[in-house]
Amino acid sequence: MTSMDILEHFEENCCVMRYTTAGQLWNIISPREFVDFSYTVDYEDGLLSCGLSVDWSEQRPEFIRGFNHPCGWFCVPRKDNPQQSLLTGYIQTDLRGMIPQSAVDTAMASTLISFYVDLRKALQKA
Repeated sequence: MTSMDILEHFEENCCVMRYTTAGQLWNIISPREFVDFSYTVDYEDGLLSCGLSVDWSEQRPEFIRGFNHPCGWFCVPRKDNPQQSLLTGYIQTDLRGMIPQSAVDTAMASTLISFYVDLRKALQKA
């Protein structure tokens, strides 16, 4: 993920967000943007964040608009060690465009690895 912006804020914990990604595999997969409705609430001493792509008229020409089917992230403290949390994500992304499935699989795997590496670095700084 290269950027994350709130496009519209409705009420506490509820907004429309735009996420962008860089090109992958030497730009075989062009940069993408996703516009999702997002709702985040406290859940079992942690967080639950749910999302779903929505139609949004503003589209930047340098990105291909991807689509996220209903998805969610749970972040809850571990029962055996409350100083640590377990992050579980459920995602189903349609990158859209004419992309070989093997390229999609490779790009998604590397994107998720980068996400967790970046998340770990950010949490260590906090």
